Amino acid sequence: MALFQYTARNNQGKVVTGTIEAGNQSVVIKQLREQGLLPTGIQEGATLGANTALAKTKPGGRSGKIRLDDLVVFSRQFATMIRAGLPLIEVLNILSEQAEKATMRQVLKTIEKDVEAGSSLTEAMVKHPKVFNTFFVSMVKAGEAAGMLASILDQIATYMEKVASLQRKIKSAVMYPSVVATVAMLITVFLLTSVVPVFVDIFSAIEGELPMPTRIVLFASDTLRNYYPYVLAVLIGVAIFIFQATKTKNGRYFLDRMKLRLPIFGPLFLKVAISKFSRTLSTLIRSGVSILAALDIVASTSGNCVVEEAVIKTRIAIQNGESIAKPLTESNIFPPMVTRMVDVGERVGSLESMLSKIADFYEDQVDATVSGLTSLIEPLLIVFLGVVVGFIVIAMFMPLFKMIEYIK
Repeated sequence: MALFQYTARNNQGKVVTGTIEAGNQSVVIKQLREQGLLPTGIQEGATLGANTALAKTKPGGRSGKIRLDDLVVFSRQFATMIRAGLPLIEVLNILSEQAEKATMRQVLKTIEKDVEAGSSLTEAMVKHPKVFNTFFVSMVKAGEAAGMLASILDQIATYMEKVASLQRKIKSAVMYPSVVATVAMLITVFLLTSVVPVFVDIFSAIEGELPMPTRIVLFASDTLRNYYPYVLAVLIGVAIFIFQATKTKNGRYFLDRMKLRLPIFGPLFLKVAISKFSRTLSTLIRSGVSILAALDIVASTSGNCVVEEAVIKTRIAIQNGESIAKPLTESNIFPPMVTRMVDVGERVGSLESMLSKIADFYEDQVDATVSGLTSLIEPLLIVFLGVVVGFIVIAMFMPLFKMIEYIK
């Protein structure tokens, strides 16, 4: 027997705390229910405090977009309480009370009301696509149908943890060079607008034609200083055009294809896409989702129109009686190693296992690529900045060298 300390609510909604000696947590929950109490936090051999996951209601809370990390915590807590034997309504009530973000709290309260009214958890979640996407809802549906909701929620959490990890790696790979490139551009603009104009009066005293590098720098400086509103308008126009293009199907497809063809980041984006494809399909198949439904979900959550098109063509091919590997090979997106492993997995009946191994491999590849890019891009950007600044300095001093020659 162990000593459990609990926090619960009575019929009047007041918080009650105490201790119970029992064999396990399920027995504690049963005893509390028999006393008319709703358990909100149970801990073995320790005092429940403000940091306990299920301990206290959090009024107010931060608003904002629900992120992957929020859903990971939600799924883990949901699975823990379902596995402990708490009824679904109570679980939703507890999760809504302790949700940190007001947006999440409101969504969970709405789901709780829908479930109380007779809807299934899947039917209640599907009404909130901005929080629970197609993948999440389909996994929950499979878990409800198979009576394995807790296990499925753990799988969802594990999957989202890996996806969130991939996203963080991509951000770290892109953020550093973006910051350094921005600083390099600001330094260049400062030189052209503040330093170069100082030399203009000096050069006016030089007879003859200025060297070509000097004329290029002076032209750039003059353009930035006298026509900066037009330059700014062009840059804003290009940004708006790209933003609007991402809202059209053809525009998204073109940009996603160009993204995969970038000289340095293209291979990284492709590895991330393959890893996400393999991980998502593996998780769905393991959960009992049919292959056609799984491919629909993979396509809609791929995040890349080129990969989405390849997955849709694969789904159509399977409907027509073909294998999975053949259309993936014909797409010319997936490397031979991926298509061969998928083909072998399909033939021997271990597709889910093969996809999981592919995902693990490419996640390791992403790690290695990010590390390599970080070490490679830093010297490249330093060289680029040195070349730009050096070109400006040399261009400014070339006429001065000419003046010195004339003095001699």
